[in-house]
Formats: sequence, structure tokens, C-alpha cells
Amino acid sequence: MAQQKPNIILINMDDMGWRDSGFMGSKFYETPVMDKLSKQGIVFTNGYASASNCAPSRASMLSGLWQTRHGIYTVGTSERGDSKNRKLVPIKNIEVLNPDFKIFPQLLKENGYSTCIAGKWHMSNNPLSYGFDVNIGGSHAGSPKSYYPPYGNVKIDGPNTEYLTDLITDKAIDYIKTQKSSKPFFLYYASYGVHSPIQKVDSLMHKFKGKPADDGQRNQAYATMLNNEDRNIGRVLQALETQGLMENTLIIFTSDNGGFNQVTWQHPLRAGKGSYFEGGTRVPLVFVWKGKIKAGTTSDLPVTNLDFYPTLMQVAGIKNYPKVDGNSVYNYLLTQKAEKLLVERPLYWYFPIYLEGGNAETNDRIFRTRPGETVRKGDWKLHRYFENDSVALYNLKTDIGEKNNVAKQNPQITKDLLALLTTWEQKVKAPAVTTLNKAYIPLNAKADQQK
Repeated sequence: MAQQKPNIILINMDDMGWRDSGFMGSKFYETPVMDKLSKQGIVFTNGYASASNCAPSRASMLSGLWQTRHGIYTVGTSERGDSKNRKLVPIKNIEVLNPDFKIFPQLLKENGYSTCIAGKWHMSNNPLSYGFDVNIGGSHAGSPKSYYPPYGNVKIDGPNTEYLTDLITDKAIDYIKTQKSSKPFFLYYASYGVHSPIQKVDSLMHKFKGKPADDGQRNQAYATMLNNEDRNIGRVLQALETQGLMENTLIIFTSDNGGFNQVTWQHPLRAGKGSYFEGGTRVPLVFVWKGKIKAGTTSDLPVTNLDFYPTLMQVAGIKNYPKVDGNSVYNYLLTQKAEKLLVERPLYWYFPIYLEGGNAETNDRIFRTRPGETVRKGDWKLHRYFENDSVALYNLKTDIGEKNNVAKQNPQITKDLLALLTTWEQKVKAPAVTTLNKAYIPLNAKADQQK
């Protein structure tokens, strides 16, 4: 009997920024495979990660739930940076995804799918207990100690003689070759690239030596890593073609958060990974499904990785699944006609934690993120920070770089968005960040101490 349900491949890049591909505007990085893939489906220019760094983003994507539901807000401890700089006591971070949350790969497996993770898991020590049949290098590791063997904290069976992402891709292709047309499969391809450490691929350096920088994009070693990852995605796609599986495969291409400012810049977006300005949460997003999704289309509809769960349930014909916080974009993918709910819904981000590493674009030399929350509704985006209850309002249609705070000029919009946040906080039981840190030293006091 011929297979009816489609195969699904989720390509989740690590720390690849919104403008790090040719199809999103980069003139420095070279991503021909990604660019070709983008033309075969729909590109969402307002694609979002549900958090600005990897663990919370991946936990929310896989569970379909806001961070307030599962408690994973960052990587490691939430008490990041120096205690004397933290006015508030951040909410304690959870580092392992509670297995009581049924992630979508489990539902796919229970409904006849073969499931494989190739690369970064980051949710626990072992992804096999969360619905995967095959694990290629996935563990609690958020990044490899080295992309060159020995990889240190990334364990993969067999001879470890290659650049890590190449080896992971080899094994992902081996998995694809074992798949039969009578049974659908889900491949979660997350090969650690292009997360730090930034380690060049020597054979590709010639492409970027002497190449002019492009608005802050100039890191040659990072460019080789991205180009190599592009090549590996091409190898995966070629394996699908060779096996005759491309005709019935949905492909999602995205990244878990924005690009890291110390490595790559996302202008005109502001800031990057770890920040809740657009550069930290807006990511490349492409859906490809031959014969189902019209090729060569572009959409400005805001879509988040929370939406993957319910969308994939519809793709796989699975009706019984837990209540999630995302919305299915299945019908939109097939028709490009947006339901009112998708157009008008707010998108929320909640970050009751500190994340060090600020810079000029975060307007905070100490932290990329201080405790706060953001909401986007339509063209408007509001930031609220808990330390001083300050707000900033931006019109993303006219100010995509979030440079001009227009809260005072638009008091009613500011009031309405704050009311949305308050209602949402109550709905999701968001933990309040109100406890003062006794070790905190205000900036003016620090200056006096140094005199």
C-alpha cells in the first residue's frame, strides 16, 4: 500500500540570523542551497523564534508552549552576570524539559512515523525517551567543545574523523536511506551549526578572503561554517531526491534564535541573540511542500515556531493532541489566505531572567536581556522592563530597527498593549519578578565607590 502521510524534515539552524542567507539579503555569506530551497516554497519575512536563545526556543517549539508553561527561560542558571548588577532576583530556570509535556515528535511516532534527531537536542540527557527512534549526537550539550575531532561533549558512534556537522549529515543521510515509501518519517535536522565555537572550514576559506564586508557581516570563519552547513543541507535534499522521497516531504527551514552580535549582524534589525529586539527573535523561515505550497511566494504574516506543533498535527492528520499555545498555519500554507485569528493575534515573549553581554545596540553595556516582556500586535511592538516598569513602543512598519520609542506619542496604543500583557500574564500564570536583590549596587553608588 502506498504511503499517504507526508514525510517531515525540520531544519533548525543554531544561531543563524535573520539576514544570514542570500535569500534574506546577505551579500557576504554564500548560501546557494538555502536560496534555491527558499524559491521552492514560501518565505515568511516575519518569522519568529519563541525566545532569543536556544534552550527556551527549542523547548517551546517542540512542546508548542510558551516558556511560562515549562519554565525553561534560558541556558543554565538565570542568575547570569555579576550579582551586584542585578536589581531583581530572577526566576529560577528549569534545565530539563518535563517529560509530562508531550512534544510533537512523540505524537508523530505514536501515529506511525519513524523519528530521528540529527544533532542538537539540549532538552535532557537522552532524546530517545521523548519520542525519537534514532539519536545522532543529541544530548544535553548546547554546543560542541570542538567541531573537529575529538568533539568532546558530543558522542557519535563510528569513526570521528570529520568536521562535526559533516559527520552528523552523513548519518542523517544513512537514516534517510533506510526509510521505505510505505512508512512516513520525521527528521529533526539540527546539526549544531552555526553555534560557537567559531571554527573555520579550511577548504572554504578561499571564498571569503578579501571579500568586502556587508553592513557588519564580515566574519570569514563564520562564513565558512554557514557555507558548509548550506552544502550539508544540499546533501540531505539530494538524498531525498535519490530515494524518491522529495515528492511527499514537507520541509521547514528556520533558526532557533537571532544571530550572535559578536559574530554576525542583522541590520536593519536591532541587536541579536539574547536580546528581545527584533534581531534576537526574528529568524529565517521557509516552508516547502512540492505540489501543496505554491513555489516562489513570500509572506509578511507573523509566524512563530510555536505554530509548528499544531501545523504538523494537521499535516500528519493527527486530531488528538494536547492544547498548545501556537496556531496552525496549515490552511494558510495551502491557500495564502490568512484567517482573521492569524492576522490579529498578539505574539508574546516573557523573560524573567538576566543574560549578560550587552552592547551599544541593546543600549545596555552589561546585559543583553534584563527581566521583562514584549508583545507584538499588528505593526506595533511594546517592550516592558520589570526593574523600573519602563516601556518602549515601536512601529515595526516604519521603524523596523526599533530606534524610535513612540510610547509618549501613542498613549492609547501603549495602554492597550500593556493591558494585553497583563491579561496574558494572568492567563499563563507568568511568575512575577518582584523580589529585590540584596547584593545589588546601583550604578551611581558604584561610581561613588570607585572615587
